[in-house]
Amino acid sequence: MTVNAKPISPDEAIDPSRALVPAVQRVNEVRVSKGFWPKIRRTAARIPFAGQALSVWFAARDPETPAAAKGIMVGALAYFVLPVDAIPDIFAGIGFTDDAAVIAALLATLGANIKRRHKDQADAALEKLKSDQG
Repeated sequence: MTVNAKPISPDEAIDPSRALVPAVQRVNEVRVSKGFWPKIRRTAARIPFAGQALSVWFAARDPETPAAAKGIMVGALAYFVLPVDAIPDIFAGIGFTDDAAVIAALLATLGANIKRRHKDQADAALEKLKSDQG
């Protein structure tokens, strides 16, 4: 994640015509691999969609998840970790509403690819994150 990161809209984050471009996928993979866990650790206790974001992360890492679904999932997760987005996360109360909207849109369209095992992994990870912070 660089200071040169350009803001993208929530729609762009999960738009298949953008998220599935190989160069964009590579950039998104790097952003997610470097930024997802640090950000979810910092924010898990404050954001109500942490469990859903974690389930998306586990689904995106599952070899059984179709490649196209993974590409869009990683696009949504990359949006979550971007330091610059439609509504900056520093605004208390509203800063994560755009991130929540991206995750909700992803779940509405690709929710069938998120299996019970991904949700169970997410629940376990969230419990661990909360116990580590408490």
